[in-house]
Amino acid sequence: MARELKKEWRFIDSPRLSAKENMRIDESLLLTCKETPIFRLYSWNPNCFTIGRFQKIEDIQNPKQYGNEWAKRITGGGLLLHGCDISYTIVMPINLLGKRSVKQSYEYVCEFILNFYKSLGLNPAWAKDIIPNSLSHSSFCQEGFEPYDIIINGKKIGGNAQKRTKNLILQHGSIPLRKDKRKYSGYSLEELGIELSEKEIKERLLKSFKELEN
Repeated sequence: MARELKKEWRFIDSPRLSAKENMRIDESLLLTCKETPIFRLYSWNPNCFTIGRFQKIEDIQNPKQYGNEWAKRITGGGLLLHGCDISYTIVMPINLLGKRSVKQSYEYVCEFILNFYKSLGLNPAWAKDIIPNSLSHSSFCQEGFEPYDIIINGKKIGGNAQKRTKNLILQHGSIPLRKDKRKYSGYSLEELGIELSEKEIKERLLKSFKELEN
């Protein structure tokens, strides 16, 4: 299956929205998606964050230090800061993954992101290949290391999470553009010497996505 958007995929370019609006759209896409897979790119209001579906806001110490606006994701994982990043959502029938395991599906879906980073002249790699002995979970997305997290210059960049139903998979993730001064913000393209507009980043992500084939 070629990841061609003209016919096989539906592309959505969302404007800057609140955390709750972005997460409501993701949930709606998962509920309404039929056979046509979806690729969505979007950005966030400044100074907001999301938490994983198994987290409780009351269990987070002083959550206002991360922003006054927040939402709960339909995926797992830890607290993730937004406002200096571009995010993507992919919703697709599970049968398009073939016989890939859950872990292998992360590699398959995230391949376009590696392609994107390579197009910027960077050298991304999977955490499992770079720091196999440092894989760990954390209440903060940028502090933990999962096997298919993306590592550049020894540091994790962005994050990805999945939600599955009987017939569909939703995966969304984040590409940090600028340094975020809040704690637990992680690594960004700006810190790698790459400064592009949100429009340019979206164009490059879409191009990288289109270039991939199964």
